Amino acid sequence: MTLRNKQIVIAVTGGIAAYKTAQLVREAQAEGAQVRVVMTASATSFVAAKTFQALSGNPVAITDNGLFDQAGMDHIALARWADLIVIAPASANSIAKLTHGEADELLYALCLAHQGAVAVAPAMNQQMWSNAATQENLKHLADRGFLIWGPADGAQACGEVGPGRMLEVTALLQLMIRQFENSAFAAQHILITAGPTHEAIDPVRYIGNRSSGKMGFALAEAALAAGAHVTLIAGPTHETCNSRIRLINVVSAAEMHHAVFQQVDDCDLFIGCAAVADYRLTDVASEKIKKSDNTLCLELTPTADILSDVKQAKPTLFCVGFAAETEHTIEHASEKLIRKNLDMIIANNVSCSDQGFNSDYNSVEIITADNQESIARMRKTTLAIKILDAIHKQLINHKEKSNVRFLKKSHST
Repeated sequence: MTLRNKQIVIAVTGGIAAYKTAQLVREAQAEGAQVRVVMTASATSFVAAKTFQALSGNPVAITDNGLFDQAGMDHIALARWADLIVIAPASANSIAKLTHGEADELLYALCLAHQGAVAVAPAMNQQMWSNAATQENLKHLADRGFLIWGPADGAQACGEVGPGRMLEVTALLQLMIRQFENSAFAAQHILITAGPTHEAIDPVRYIGNRSSGKMGFALAEAALAAGAHVTLIAGPTHETCNSRIRLINVVSAAEMHHAVFQQVDDCDLFIGCAAVADYRLTDVASEKIKKSDNTLCLELTPTADILSDVKQAKPTLFCVGFAAETEHTIEHASEKLIRKNLDMIIANNVSCSDQGFNSDYNSVEIITADNQESIARMRKTTLAIKILDAIHKQLINHKEKSNVRFLKKSHST
């Protein structure tokens, strides 16, 4: 059983998706977990506490009622007991309360007292999900180390369609299992680049691209969750990350190149996710260029190729590149894989308006020298996990092949 002897608090807040949580409780127990259920007062309007008591075989905590601790300090007793807290569904209201550190109900006091991982599975109307206040609250929670699981995209109870559905029970269960596995990249140092670079024209203008950095930041968060030590080198972006990720901010391709080579000797895996500018100005104007009626010509020169330079300097380092294409995606990406001697390349078509640059969604082709895997459109946070899974499998194959070559060489000598 993959959750054997794990102690998990499953918390339920007010929302129609609460009915799914009953199955989550049962499935977690089937995987060997010990489960305690906490409900907010509003959650009991959707599913009765007795339902969860019957399923879990344990009393349901709604307020500090002394059911778990003779001193009547349930939030402290549960905080010490739990290996993981999963809030499913997490309503917009509960997310706001968690963000501001409120403690007016047992669940919120429990989260304040808990020293381990807390996962939030959002569930709400798609307009509420996309509201700037909700998004800002989620960013604050992510910065504080909360795990954000979901939401999914699809039909909602209100009749609308869009992001905001709670992840299905099978997906949540797999994320719970993954949280405890947390060893795929244990103690490894993963170096990731993200976002665009800006190449100065003059003090007020630059050449750039539409990359938001969302994919690179999602990969950094997923790598952290998989047990890695993560260094993230990011160009200009509005994205934020967990404080346990070492973030190095840069602006230009030259600065990113320099930062990468300051870190690469100490890393076990390099993921070049940044959309690095291919060209820079040959001569940057020291003062603002004034507009005139004349044609302005800018002379461009190629920037240093970070991926190629890393692979050339460290040929045994496993290197993953990204290819943002607008046509012939697989052909162009495959050529880039060979030309730069990469171990893997992640290709995506950025000409689609609903994915890629500046979007929370993407679909990709994962390409290696002997394999190709298509990943359908999904949230980048979920996609990051799938990409890391593919990298981990390829790393295992890479090591096995290296061992075979070593054994053959040893045998021949």
